[in-house]
Amino acid sequence: MRYKRAIAIMIVLFALLAARAFADGKAGIDATISLIEPQIVQIADFIHENPESGNKEFKAVALLTKTLADNGFLIEQPVAGLDTAFIATYKNAGGGPAVSFMAEYDALDGLGHGCGHNLIAASCTGAAIALSKNLGDTPATVIVFGCPAEETTSGKIAMAAAGLFERADVGLQMHPASDKAGVGSISLALNLIDFNFDGKASHAAASPYLGRSALDGVMMMFNGVEYLREHVKQDIRIHGIVTNGGQAANIVPEKAAARFYVRGLDRPYLNSVVERVYAVANGAAMATGTTVTIKEIKQYDNVVNVPSFMSLIQETGKAAGITEMPPPDPMAGSSGSTDFGTASSRIPCVIFGLPVSTEPIAGHSREMVAATFTPMGRQSAVLAADIMANAGYDIIVNPELLAKIKADWKVAVGGSK
Repeated sequence: MRYKRAIAIMIVLFALLAARAFADGKAGIDATISLIEPQIVQIADFIHENPESGNKEFKAVALLTKTLADNGFLIEQPVAGLDTAFIATYKNAGGGPAVSFMAEYDALDGLGHGCGHNLIAASCTGAAIALSKNLGDTPATVIVFGCPAEETTSGKIAMAAAGLFERADVGLQMHPASDKAGVGSISLALNLIDFNFDGKASHAAASPYLGRSALDGVMMMFNGVEYLREHVKQDIRIHGIVTNGGQAANIVPEKAAARFYVRGLDRPYLNSVVERVYAVANGAAMATGTTVTIKEIKQYDNVVNVPSFMSLIQETGKAAGITEMPPPDPMAGSSGSTDFGTASSRIPCVIFGLPVSTEPIAGHSREMVAATFTPMGRQSAVLAADIMANAGYDIIVNPELLAKIKADWKVAVGGSK
């Protein structure tokens, strides 16, 4: 009887110690965030004041990697053949469950940080540092993936192809929102495709019958796409431009080209629509006596939302004072497309938004550029760092939670493949 009682007492003591350690870890993260808040703000402001185009973010990367290295992270750069991509890794007690934060830092050409990547980079860096300093003796790995060129060539595509994201068990990111917080994203899978038509030049007045108009091929393709719209699901978006309409009005165009975005809610169905767009292009070429060369420029997967991961962010956000963090409304439309979707198809990921304005403002706008350089914008980066670090801590110390997130992700990603 005494033996059983001693065992029971030990179990209770271990539970109390675990609860105390958990509480200490959480309190430590909050304290660390308060301590490094000026550094988080400095990173956000520096990147905002030094906007750099995709694959040219050398100043941003130099600051981020130095900050992380100064805090004990091992830096790998370049990675995936990208000069401004990096991986920063911190292994505690030999390493264990790996939590990653996906930093972005490229600006919009001619606009600046109208998508708030300065806040994304700062919050991810702050979260990683705060988490790494409050693990105690818990085996864990903290990673920052430095992801360049989200707005252009999409660094995460190359990083995913290189298998880099599989180094982590999960990935987190905050994206600046307009005036409301939220978690999850209705972000469409995307194919960006160029169609180059070749015809035969001839005098457009004297001998048009000897020519074959590449521009006719492009125009017929646009007409075919218009007729296709009626016969695809409502979530499909097909939009294009003429990138080359010919060389002169008195010459039957020998060359013409178009660029199309084809988007949809899930990858398998989108792939079937893309094949139909290809068929339209080939049919247009056949009908006009021209030829067409099709070149896929890039491809995003849709963002895979993981219910248990979203719930964790909601709970962590509530503890940080955010009373409402709703999931996206499927009826409200899409936020477009992002290469974060490609990462989310490789490992369980969560993306959430924090407000940077008291009024609704559009992304990729002058108003958003200004909002990411205000006290409210800066505070969103600090708050996001706190939320992500605490959520990461929960995942590291709770194996059942990590297992649940992975199981939910397998179900969710299975429906997107």
